[in-house]
Amino acid sequence: MFLLWVPVTLLLGFIVSQTCSVHPSWDTWSSEPRNRGNEFDNPSPQPHIVFILVDDQGFRDVGYHGSEIKTPTLDRLAAQGVKLENYYVQPLCSPSRSQLMTGRYQIHTGLQHSIIRATQPNCLPLENVTLPQKLKQAGYSTHMVGKWHLGFYKRGCLPTQRGFDTFFGSLLGSGDYYSHYKCEGAGMCGYDLYEGEEAAWEQDRGLYSTVMFTRKAISILANHNPRRQPLFLYLAYQAVHSPLQVPARYLERYKGIPNLHRRKYAAMVSCLDEAIHNLTVALKRYGYYDNTVIVYSSDNGGQPLAGGSNWPLRGSKATYWEGGIRAVGFVHSPLLVNKGTKCRSLVHITDWFPTLVTLGEGTLDEDLNLDGYDVWEAISEGRPSPRQDILHNIDPIYIKAKNGSWKAGYGLWNTAIRAALRVGHWKLLTGVPGYSDWVPPQTFSNQRLTNRWHNERVRWDRGKSIWLFNITADPYERVDLSQRYPHIVKKMLIRLAQYNKTAVPVRYPAKDLRSNPQYNGGVWGP
Repeated sequence: MFLLWVPVTLLLGFIVSQTCSVHPSWDTWSSEPRNRGNEFDNPSPQPHIVFILVDDQGFRDVGYHGSEIKTPTLDRLAAQGVKLENYYVQPLCSPSRSQLMTGRYQIHTGLQHSIIRATQPNCLPLENVTLPQKLKQAGYSTHMVGKWHLGFYKRGCLPTQRGFDTFFGSLLGSGDYYSHYKCEGAGMCGYDLYEGEEAAWEQDRGLYSTVMFTRKAISILANHNPRRQPLFLYLAYQAVHSPLQVPARYLERYKGIPNLHRRKYAAMVSCLDEAIHNLTVALKRYGYYDNTVIVYSSDNGGQPLAGGSNWPLRGSKATYWEGGIRAVGFVHSPLLVNKGTKCRSLVHITDWFPTLVTLGEGTLDEDLNLDGYDVWEAISEGRPSPRQDILHNIDPIYIKAKNGSWKAGYGLWNTAIRAALRVGHWKLLTGVPGYSDWVPPQTFSNQRLTNRWHNERVRWDRGKSIWLFNITADPYERVDLSQRYPHIVKKMLIRLAQYNKTAVPVRYPAKDLRSNPQYNGGVWGP
């Protein structure tokens, strides 16, 4: 497929919208008494931590990256905080979540291949200590709202068994935003909304999940005393993952977008932006804000077939091109030393584990074998990042590169294996990295492409199994340097092989028919 390359200027937009008013019903979820702090309580020196993880938001799908989607809240929070502009996650849901929770690469947890599927007897291995467990040890009250997607085949895998005091949300990777049902093929359909370790039939009011999860998060804030105990809130939105569903009032803002997928997707992002506005208002109302660190992150790149855009980056979700792994991310906090800045240091999703545990005055034992680094000083003060490289992944099951061989890898590495590694400015890919086109914004419009667009055609050479890019000079991965710098390629292949020696066996069990919800009261669960 040929696509036209169109130069684009990434704009910083600061847009004030009247549509983001606080809905009075958003924080009335719970009728329990509210424990507000008072002037006689000793404030907790440890910061409250709110980690917002959104699903499938593309690199361009935020106002400050030049999007046509209006995100006034995200633009404002990022502009007043620190924008992470060299920030990486994994290309899929479960891998990113596993690395956030453990601070460890996939090759060290056995989750190198694909995602954890609803029908598999698989979950984040129980021997891994999780971020909420470490924060709980440090005295935090720990709460999760939203999408888990780290396995549930036995009770020990559930969020409340992995360090969270409370859990409200879904266990699977996706589902209907209103009914909270999900089918994994014919005859394998079930309900997927949980309160703690039981199906949340009583809590379900058919609410759109973005609204429902935000109300629940606000209710947690309202019922906790921020001056007596530090709080860790992990808010993992289902939005903006497919299916493309959104309340009609958000769609009206984007009548001008002719592509229906893009229009619905844009409306979903706007709803998400309003939800985060309401959350930040609640943080201020209930006395958290001045001592809170808010981290915002997408879990992987956008899926253009479902309305997402990673322009001008190459590739999409599920690929190891920059469009699959370079994420929207920022930190917003009164505790930041340098606000209103951009952090261009290398930051990876594994880094949140040591960074947040250290911020929360927890302990990092050597036997955790972390792959993440404490990057707080790099973010807050602009100091150099301790991170110099990222193993994006080694997937020994995905060996689809027909031309891949040990010979192509100089006898150092079998280039049939799907792998990607970043060292300094350099990025190496082997195997089949995935869908590799650039999808420009006009793909989503019905404007005819005229001669004024830069008419450059892009070919993907299917015979290749190895690529080298200077990502600092060429973030769009347009100039493959593997032939020009074979000595760099060899050094990076040696590094890949060294990483591979530390890998544990892949956990990717076959489907278990006992997972069918019909054996569990119509509910997905252990």
